[in-house]
Amino acid sequence: MSKLLIVGTVAFDAIETPFGKTDKILGGAATYIGLSASTFDINSGIVSIVGGDFPQEYLDMLQAKNIDTSGIEIVKDGKTFFWSGKYHNDMNSRDTLVTELNVLEHFNPKVPEHFKDSKIVMLGNLHPSVQMSVIKQMTEKPKLVVLDTMDFWMNVALPELLDVLKKVDVITINDEEARQLSGEYSLVNAAKKIHEMGPKYVVIKKGEHGALLFSEGKMFYAPALPLAEVFDPTGAGDTFAGGFSGYLAKTDNISFDNMKNAVIYGSNLASFCVEKFGTERMQNLSKEEIENRLEQFKHLTQFDIELK
Repeated sequence: MSKLLIVGTVAFDAIETPFGKTDKILGGAATYIGLSASTFDINSGIVSIVGGDFPQEYLDMLQAKNIDTSGIEIVKDGKTFFWSGKYHNDMNSRDTLVTELNVLEHFNPKVPEHFKDSKIVMLGNLHPSVQMSVIKQMTEKPKLVVLDTMDFWMNVALPELLDVLKKVDVITINDEEARQLSGEYSLVNAAKKIHEMGPKYVVIKKGEHGALLFSEGKMFYAPALPLAEVFDPTGAGDTFAGGFSGYLAKTDNISFDNMKNAVIYGSNLASFCVEKFGTERMQNLSKEEIENRLEQFKHLTQFDIELK
């Protein structure tokens, strides 16, 4: 089993969907990644920053999930990063209503000594220079560095993003971001271009249409499980990333064939995330529910066919 280091936001969200709305609730990329990865009973730790307004009960909950929180800096007189968004009726598009960086504006990540030798590093969606600073703090070269990013950084920090891409093994982005980064419409060609930027593996997330894995001419597709209701898509991509990296840390195997399993595990866990507002579903997820849904994935994707 490999140690997993998670870097990203721990935050407050306020969400509105066609199914309802919330006041400030627990959110943030690192939170979703950590909760998802914790389902594998691995040694994981979060590096992030929060303000003095962040409830101790949330930190206690993460620790109860065996997530090391010693890398979460608490700025007593600061306020925690806050995001508010409203989803359209199709649940695929949304409007950002409020973004308050607060303590995140001056975030200088400090990796705890006991996580500087982590074999797997999951870099959540942050400024590329922050992601790079984490890589530079590692005392040993990680076995696998996974990076998530978004169109915003491609627009405002492309040179820094291209620099950090040279240092990572896996990138996870959605289909539109893959097209923007590569300048290619075809996702096959987009993946080829992104490979040339550094990452050996490219994971392209397609929301309700599943995810694609590319590596050196090989491809794999995992569907998203069709659900009767999607309540809140917030954090689904981060939950996917947590399942993906958590599975690889648990199995200590980064072969292409095992990454296919990791994609399935990530998709499986993301399907739970969207069933409730925020992190609620991930906080109360049982092993039995995960196994049962994996069976559904298996039946969804397996078939027998005679090839002549």
